[in-house]
Amino acid sequence: MRCEDCREALSARLDGEAEPASPDAHLTSCAECREWFAGAERLRRTMLLRPAPPVPDLTAAILERTPAPSGERWGRRLALAVVAIAQLGLAFAELLGTSHGGVHLGHESSAWNLAVGIGLLTAALLPRTAAGQLPLLTGFVGVLLVLSAGDLAAGRVTLSRLSTHLLVVLGLALLYAVQRAHRDHGTPLPAATAGEGATTSASTVDAPATGRARPRLFRRQAHGRHAA
Repeated sequence: MRCEDCREALSARLDGEAEPASPDAHLTSCAECREWFAGAERLRRTMLLRPAPPVPDLTAAILERTPAPSGERWGRRLALAVVAIAQLGLAFAELLGTSHGGVHLGHESSAWNLAVGIGLLTAALLPRTAAGQLPLLTGFVGVLLVLSAGDLAAGRVTLSRLSTHLLVVLGLALLYAVQRAHRDHGTPLPAATAGEGATTSASTVDAPATGRARPRLFRRQAHGRHAA
C-alpha cells in the first residue's frame, strides 16, 4: 500500500466512512504516516472541542434599516399617462389630417409624435423604462425649442402651432419626475441615530463578528485516480 492510499483510508476512518482498504499494516511500518495520522487526530479533536464564536443577533438592526413597504404615489404616473394619451391624440390627428409641409413630412412628424406618446405611456406603466427615454427626448426638446424660437422670430410659425409642443415639454418634465421617484423607491433607509432611540448603530451591522477565525476542518487528500 502506498502512503497516499493509506492516508485516504485513514481520512475515511476519521470521518466515520467506509475505508477503501485497511491501512493498519502500512501504518505499523511507516513512521511518516503514523505522524500524519497523529496530527490529523489532534486537529480533529481541536475542532470538536473548540466552541463556536459568539455571533450577535442582527435581526433588529437589519429590519430597522430595511425600508418598510409603502404605497407608491400614482399622481405623477397618472399625469404622465394623461400627457401620453394627449400626445397620441395629436399624432393620430396629424395622421388623419393634412400637413402644410407635404404628405411625407406630415407622416414623418406624425410618426414621431406617435412614438413619443407610446414612449411616455410605456414609462407611465413601467417606470423603469423612463431612464432610457430621457437622453433622446431631452435632446429633441432642446433642439425643438431653439428651432421654434427661430421660426417664431422669422414669422414662419404661429403661437397656436407652437402650443402643441407644450405637451412634449410637459411630458419630459414628468418623465424626469417618474424616473427620479422610481430610482429613489428602492434606496435603503439611513441608519437611525442614537438620538432617535436606536439600540444598534450602523457600525454594528457592518462590523465583522469578533473572535478568532475558525480553522477549516480536516480534508482527506485526493487520490490520483480520483483527481479530475
